[in-house]
Parts: sequence; C-alpha cells; structure tokens
Amino acid sequence: MRPYKEMTLEELRDLVAKAPKTPQERYDRAIEALHSADSPYARWCALGAAAKTSVEIGSDEEATGYAHELRQLAPTYADDWNYGNAIQDFSVVFGLLSLRGGDAEAARDHLLAAGRSPGSPQMVSFGPNMSLAKALLEAGHHDAVLQYFDLCRSFWEMDRGQLDKWTDEVGRGLSPNFGANLIY
Repeated sequence: MRPYKEMTLEELRDLVAKAPKTPQERYDRAIEALHSADSPYARWCALGAAAKTSVEIGSDEEATGYAHELRQLAPTYADDWNYGNAIQDFSVVFGLLSLRGGDAEAARDHLLAAGRSPGSPQMVSFGPNMSLAKALLEAGHHDAVLQYFDLCRSFWEMDRGQLDKWTDEVGRGLSPNFGANLIY
C-alpha cells in the first residue's frame, strides 16, 4: 500500500469505505494479517493491531501475549518507521488490561509511556490512540489524560487544534468525542 500522503482523495475514500466497521471485523482482519505474515518483520508490524483488537473484543489473554511479544521485539526495530506505533500499541494495551484489573496507577503509567512514543508517520498525521485515555477519563483520572495530551504534542504535528479542543473539554469536565482515534 502506498503512503497515505501519496494517495488521491478518491483512493483515501475507497480505503475508508473498505475499512472494517465493527470490533469483530477489525479483530478478524488483524488476526488474518498476523497469521499471514511471511517474515518476522511482517509479524512485528501486525502485532500492534492484533493486540489492540484482542483487548477491544475482550480477549485479554490473547491481547497480553501479543503485547508482550510486541514489546519484546520493539528494540530490534528501533530505527523502523513503525517503532513509535509499537510503543504506543503495547502501552495502550497494557494500560487497558491494568485498568480492567483494577490497577489505575499502572494504567496511568502505561498511558504516559504511550505518550512518550517517538511517534510515527501515522501518529504525525492522524494522531495517537485514545482508547486508554477515554477509559481513564471514565474512571475519573483527568490529570493523567491531560498529561498524555501534552506528551502527544511532541509528535502529533497535524492535530488541527484537536489536542487544544480535547484539553479544554476535559478541563471543563467533559468527555471528548475521540472518533477514529479510538481505533488507530
């Protein structure tokens, strides 16, 4: 697939139209990509989506395994374009699992680790995953989420004012509509 910035508007619309809509569809696609990976590198690239979609559908044991594997392999690919995605993905997954397990402090630490990701081409354009931020907001941990937003400013260059908007909303006690950033 060509980089998003090289695609025409029509190609981007077609890509969005073909995107899986439900958590189960996203999971099925992610697991298919993981199982069809034909090299260790391809598997590493597929692990993030597999971990995130596994936790999204409630398959916590599977999510844990994929996130551990992703974290273990990440140093091997520290110079790769996908490294920042990997840091974010395993951190978000571990945070969601910690929060489900009742450890909000660990979840907060994982959220801040996700915010310390060096970023990636996707994160520069589309931004970070906000699923753990949303869960922590729902659990009343506003300060951690505001810290996460501040950390994200270091890599989300094309946020179009979204971080300022979300910061304002959280500061007023609201829960932002994170839209597609719950999936990335």
